[in-house]
Amino acid sequence: MGGPLWSGKVSRGKRGWSIPKGEYSEEEQPFYAACREFREETGFDPSDSEPIELGEVVQGSGKRVLAWAFEGDLDPVEAHSNTVEIEWPPKSGERLSFPEVDRVEWVSPPVARERVIRAQGEFFDRLERILDAGQRAITP
Repeated sequence: MGGPLWSGKVSRGKRGWSIPKGEYSEEEQPFYAACREFREETGFDPSDSEPIELGEVVQGSGKRVLAWAFEGDLDPVEAHSNTVEIEWPPKSGERLSFPEVDRVEWVSPPVARERVIRAQGEFFDRLERILDAGQRAITP
């Protein structure tokens, strides 16, 4: 995650990484919202490969997150994120803009599990099970 609050937390062993995600209205389908958020937070369009449904997890905060995976190749160096404006420092009355995502990086599934918010690690477990079984979606 981007912004000053999360800066350096991963390097200090904190789970400060996240998959691209965001809120959506009742009129927007979750899958299309996920594609939009991926575009906004990475600067890349999802690939044309068939999406792999990874289902839903509930984070410690209570936030529900739905996810899909795509097969593809992108150069993390070319990634660029939209910005978010927040009050910084807190209670200062000053508003500053920061990238919503501070960087994109290719890592192995075990490294990803260590870096992401705990609940989101389940998405990597599911993706590995799906790929090992030759499926294209989670089974209930």
